[in-house]
Amino acid sequence: MLARIINEATDAVVAAVQGVDDILGAITGTVKNQVVNVLKGGGEVGTTTVEAITSVADGSIKGASKVGTSLAEAASNTMSGVINGVSQVGGDTLSAVQGAAHGIVTGTAETGGDIGAAAVGAVQGAIKAVGETGADTAEAAKAAVGGVLDAATTVGGDALSTVKDALLNAVALPGEVIETAIKGHDEQK
Repeated sequence: MLARIINEATDAVVAAVQGVDDILGAITGTVKNQVVNVLKGGGEVGTTTVEAITSVADGSIKGASKVGTSLAEAASNTMSGVINGVSQVGGDTLSAVQGAAHGIVTGTAETGGDIGAAAVGAVQGAIKAVGETGADTAEAAKAAVGGVLDAATTVGGDALSTVKDALLNAVALPGEVIETAIKGHDEQK
C-alpha cells in the first residue's frame, strides 16, 4: 500500500511538471491533491495516514529528482503541498509535517541527493506554509526537525550529523528554535 502511494506520487509529480513553466508550483499542487486523496480515502490523520503522507512526500522527491528539479526547492514545495492538503481536509497538521519531513529526507537519500539541503528545505517549507495558515510556526519547525532527524537516523551513516549541521548552519532558519528542537529530539532518544 505505501509503495503504491510512493509510486503514484512519483508518477504524478513527473507528469505534472512536464511542459509547465512553474515546476515548483506544479509540485505543490500535485502533492496537495495526493494528500487530499490519501486523507479522504483513509479517514483522520492517524498512524497509517501519517505513514501515507510520508510516502507521498517520499514519492514527490523521487519525482522531482527524475525531472532534474532542485531537491531543496522541491522539499519546500512538497511540504507546502502537504500542509495545504491536510489543512483542506482538517487533519493534524503537526503530525503531517513530521511525516512529510521524514519522507522528504528518506526520498532524498534514496535518490542520492543532498539530505542536508533537503532537510533545510523541508523545515523552511513547514515554517512558511504553516505561517500562512496562521498556526504556530515554532511548533511546525519542531515537528519538521523531528521528522528530518528521525529520517536521518533511519538512513544511517553520517546522515544524522549531516542533517544537524545543515539545520544549525542555515541562516534562513530561526536558530534558537532549531537548536531547541534538536536538543529536545536528542533528549527523547
